[in-house]
Amino acid sequence: MKLYLVRHGEATTEAEDARRPLSRNGRSEIEKLARHLARVAAIPDSFTIRHSGKLRAAQTAEILASYLRPAGPPEVATGLTPNDPPQEALDLIEDASTDLMLVGHLPHLAKLASLLIAGDPGRLALSLSGGGTVCMEVHAGNWTLNWMVVPALIAA
Repeated sequence: MKLYLVRHGEATTEAEDARRPLSRNGRSEIEKLARHLARVAAIPDSFTIRHSGKLRAAQTAEILASYLRPAGPPEVATGLTPNDPPQEALDLIEDASTDLMLVGHLPHLAKLASLLIAGDPGRLALSLSGGGTVCMEVHAGNWTLNWMVVPALIAA
């Protein structure tokens, strides 16, 4: 199974909009990421997308879905908000019958990656800029990091 962890794109400030939707730049960086992932065929067709339910994550998931064609529409899942314990996402991952993309936030995604790879949510430092994406894969119960991409590294 492959697991894709995606940090939402840049959001507006609370002063601009309390719901914190993606900013114009955030939409642009996620569209750039989605086009790149589709172009290099980095993600198979038979995957599902789950997001935290926060507007910026939902918008990120929708943009990715429009380019990558997952098995179904993105869905809200519990345990993916910024300060949720990463252990809450483990059931979601273990119950997945297809490759899974989780769209969420820091510090949650960094802690989740650390928990999976190092067995300790505080042991491994992983930071993702807006739109940062990692691909992880499990073999015999052990998770490895396959690749990582951030929009700033993608040619327009």
